[in-house]
Amino acid sequence: MVRVRLSRYGTKKVPYYHIIVTDRESSRDGGFIEQIGTYDAKKPMAEARVDRARLEHWVSKGALPTGTVAKVLREQKKAMQAFEQQALKQQSSRAS
Repeated sequence: MVRVRLSRYGTKKVPYYHIIVTDRESSRDGGFIEQIGTYDAKKPMAEARVDRARLEHWVSKGALPTGTVAKVLREQKKAMQAFEQQALKQQSSRAS
């Protein structure tokens, strides 16, 4: 089974993660199929970078995100929606 999960990089007490697609039996920092994003744990989850097209591709193939990755994706989606709403408000206020 294929999973979408985090692989830890960075140094001691400065975690930095790659969001990867890997086989379920692979170790946390072992080999992976594809890297589809990054997440810096010192910054808000909304600032994570994810290639949504590749994520959708792997999910359509049956890949399951882990709980932590799902939470990062939810937070990022919320931030994008808030940003879009704010941009729409600014456009409407400029048009008036």
